[in-house]
Amino acid sequence: MYRIQTLNNISQQGLKLFSDAYSVSSEAGPADALLVRSALVDADNYAAVQCIARAGAGVNNITLDKATEKGICVFNTPGANANAVAELVFIMLGMVARNVHHSLAFTQTLVGEDDDKVLNEKVEKGKSRFAGFEMQGKTLAVIGLGKIGVLVANAGISRGMNVIGYDPFPTVTNVHQLSSRVELSHKLDEVIRAADVISVHVPLSEHTKNLIGAKQLETLRDGVILINYARKGIYDDAAVLKAVDAGKVQAYITDFPSKALLGKEKVVTTPHLGASTAESEENCAVMAVKQIRNYLEYGVVNNSVNFPVVEVFPQATTRTRIIVINRDVPNMIAAITQVVGAAGLNIQSFTNESNGKVGYNIIDLEQELPAGVEAALSAIDNVIRVRVLLFPGK
Repeated sequence: MYRIQTLNNISQQGLKLFSDAYSVSSEAGPADALLVRSALVDADNYAAVQCIARAGAGVNNITLDKATEKGICVFNTPGANANAVAELVFIMLGMVARNVHHSLAFTQTLVGEDDDKVLNEKVEKGKSRFAGFEMQGKTLAVIGLGKIGVLVANAGISRGMNVIGYDPFPTVTNVHQLSSRVELSHKLDEVIRAADVISVHVPLSEHTKNLIGAKQLETLRDGVILINYARKGIYDDAAVLKAVDAGKVQAYITDFPSKALLGKEKVVTTPHLGASTAESEENCAVMAVKQIRNYLEYGVVNNSVNFPVVEVFPQATTRTRIIVINRDVPNMIAAITQVVGAAGLNIQSFTNESNGKVGYNIIDLEQELPAGVEAALSAIDNVIRVRVLLFPGK
């Protein structure tokens, strides 16, 4: 029986994919896997956990380095919430472009007006304050061309915008989904200088923190609109506020409110709504549950943020699968195979993958594992964790 602990409310559409071999609970206790959305996870508090699945894209709520050092595989669900975020980007951009938020506040001041003639006169007199602009013909810069960034870029094209995309490390799959009308740039500064609207879609890391700060903001066109539905910290909020006050930035739209941002007329904040749709939560949960099942039952790794991709399923004749997780240092394969060979075991297949920090090895056998082999593998220097999976004969 595998034990799954949920640390947030998870869509039932995902949870029902767990078979009878799983026990799912929100109660604390020894768990084989954690299923989480926004809760903070300190890997030091979960000694028995094999994997953590984040039903969403960002994993900054998980102590990733600690998890890696303990041999805990951490998954995310890239693309599962992409449509929800991309749609909201244009909802918010459209609202700001047409001053919808201000006009709604104005119409509320008319509540209680009994005379329709007077009300209509006030409407006609007041509406000129809310004249906006059209997206068509404006230049949209999309920084980060992952699943969400590609959808935003393509949606900009469909609205008649000139779209420039920037991503220092784009994947082939994502680029193939990008409209041929999106102009690609290899220089962030060029993209920023050309834009009327900038939307960021990159993960938060040491390389992207304050990616757009005071230096970059100085080069902006006057009246630019900044959008952040990625992660808090991609923009330097303090520098953005100065640019807003100076009139350089027409509006700052962000999903990450803070005390400094609230109450500013040209700052529009939503309460972390980017992925908050029933469809998105369901998609994320389904993907996360499938990742947990494949990892616990077969040792298969996909969409991990700290382990290499290893999508090797056992053959029909495989009886034992040994998984060895190690620090990525030289001679690990030789040390592992020496232990297996010394036990007189014939290796059916051996798979080794590395991401530069972690080595992930799968050794399949057509026989059961003799006593002592698991302990001998665990005793090898720089081995972090050893798992043994058994597959009964058919």
